[in-house]
Amino acid sequence: MKIAVIGLGKAGLPLAGVIADSGLDVIGVDIDEKRCEDINSGRNPVPEERGLDELIEKHGGKGLTAVSSYEDARGCEAYIIIVPLFIDGAKNPDFGILEAAFRGVGRIMESGDLVVLETTVPPMTTEKLAKRWLEEESGLTLESGEFFLAHSPERIMTGFSISRLREFPKVIGGVNPESGVKAFDIYKKFIPNLRMVSSARVAEFIKVIEGCYRDVNIALANELFKIADELEIDFYEARKYANHEYCYIHMPSTGVGGHCIPVYPWFLIKEMERREKYDYSTILRVSREINDQMINYWLDKIVLACMKIDKPIDEIKICIRGITFRDGVKELYHSRNLALARLLREKGLKVYVSDELFSREEIEKLGLDQIEPGDADVVFDPFRLEVTIK
Repeated sequence: MKIAVIGLGKAGLPLAGVIADSGLDVIGVDIDEKRCEDINSGRNPVPEERGLDELIEKHGGKGLTAVSSYEDARGCEAYIIIVPLFIDGAKNPDFGILEAAFRGVGRIMESGDLVVLETTVPPMTTEKLAKRWLEEESGLTLESGEFFLAHSPERIMTGFSISRLREFPKVIGGVNPESGVKAFDIYKKFIPNLRMVSSARVAEFIKVIEGCYRDVNIALANELFKIADELEIDFYEARKYANHEYCYIHMPSTGVGGHCIPVYPWFLIKEMERREKYDYSTILRVSREINDQMINYWLDKIVLACMKIDKPIDEIKICIRGITFRDGVKELYHSRNLALARLLREKGLKVYVSDELFSREEIEKLGLDQIEPGDADVVFDPFRLEVTIK
């Protein structure tokens, strides 16, 4: 059996590697020709992913062939699409990349093929948009049984994707029952802990609400953290003894970043707005606001630290020690730590950054300046939430 994976990014490449390691032939499609060249040469373009070096070295250019043209994936029996879905300035999903991928597959798929969407999407995307794109390009119809369509949302975490794919429960659901069975049978060949759910819509909703749960609970932790600070209470001591089997308070943060948690709530918020059910998503919207506004709280803390130094505030060197959205992951999408650094600069403060994942040139391209923490007057570690006066 030959399976195509469309999108060889931080989510798609580990999946392609795991499929190849199960003994199936994989064609990976990615628009980045240099990435394809690296993979086919056995070089891993996502070095921070544990275990991926070995898989790419073992299968790259052999059981896993990376190509930049959809035509080179023609003849596969299953197509797995795992490309980014961003939101625009109005917080609506931008389906441009996803639509291009589905139409690319639609032009090469044949009768009897299976298409599975792994990108996390708003509920009903697979049964409505994906189905329409495939039918328009292929001339085939789902209702007549000429192809199969399902959704199986990725449930990985960058840095731990290989172990997640091999151990973490994964769900899959078809647009119709036949598609669900077909997709389940194929996925069982490389996903050991697989659960079939009643529909693609349920599978979509499962992943979205998981992200919403985390966003809401992080917002609660952030709010409790601010209250504890105001009341001069050690939040971490209180959290330690408050948590038990029926209560789990998350850790506070500078906010929530990355491609997942800060994006998924908007799928439901916007859908409820379209249906004029504004009060159905109140907690989701408020949680988004709380988490995004945490950089204002930390800005105040940093300014207070600066005021303890006997220097004009505009001469004090401030170091933000880490600008990625998560420690150890080189990703800046919706990073609140990067947003904090930029906010400090907008306020006229002398802000610098230190991040071992980025070169000086990369930092300067972001419009920021690099500094060693030891050369700064005030250092803020956004991962440990510590403000230090040197």
